[in-house]
Amino acid sequence: MTAKLTAVRAGALTTVQDAGRPGHAHLGVPRSGALDAPAMRLANRLLGNDPDAAVLETTLTGCTLRPDRGITVAVGGAPCPVTVDGRPAAWGAPVRVPAGAVLDVGAAVTGVRSYVAVAGGVTAEPVLGSRSTDLLSGLGPLPLRDGDLVPVGTPARPVPQSAAAPWPGPPGELVLPVRLGPRADWFSPAALHTLTSAVYRVSPHSNRIGLRTEGPPLERASTGELPSEGMVLGAVQVPPDGRPVIFLHDHPTTGGYPVVAVVAEPALATAAQAPAGTPVRFTTG
Repeated sequence: MTAKLTAVRAGALTTVQDAGRPGHAHLGVPRSGALDAPAMRLANRLLGNDPDAAVLETTLTGCTLRPDRGITVAVGGAPCPVTVDGRPAAWGAPVRVPAGAVLDVGAAVTGVRSYVAVAGGVTAEPVLGSRSTDLLSGLGPLPLRDGDLVPVGTPARPVPQSAAAPWPGPPGELVLPVRLGPRADWFSPAALHTLTSAVYRVSPHSNRIGLRTEGPPLERASTGELPSEGMVLGAVQVPPDGRPVIFLHDHPTTGGYPVVAVVAEPALATAAQAPAGTPVRFTTG
């Protein structure tokens, strides 16, 4: 029989995430999915799951869960304390949680987002081929609330015996490689120099939709209005205050502010683990 997890403590923001639902932008549906996809996949591999099996993505404060049957979990991503019925348990490795025991995934020590993978995967109802929660469109399961039940599937294979792996640490500085455009010509040469030479910082107002920055504003060469146009993952949009916003997985599919550059997708996993105040540099080399 399959298990269910009760959310004893849902945490600041805990959502179900998998590889997302790419290919639906023409319907106005963002990709969504785990912001730190490499961390999600590694946690799943430790349990013998398919790499893109659905997991729980926590934000800063973790969560607390109680299974109604014995399960095996792996907590990865942002380092955090893990306990089972108050006793310390491993982070970044498989942990057995007996039926009725309390699994506590604590607050992130460094980084932002931890991932709770369960052998068998989270089996929330899929929408457009994905179980991911999308905060912008409202598709997928709602963010976890205290008392919610999270369904878990039957493991397809045993947990690997040599279940250990190195985990990358959260960034002390966020270095984001970009390609300028498509609207770089809407900004002055001085603004483009500022973008690639100044040090910005991650704003506390960042979320799954976009990583906002604090720092010198970018001066526009064109003050006209831009008709709404398609937005891609990693787009660096510049709103009226001039501070760049990097679009993450729940970003809108269209927008009317100019996009000065686009961040290479592999760098976005690191951006997902950058807490407020982290220095940010954009590079074109």
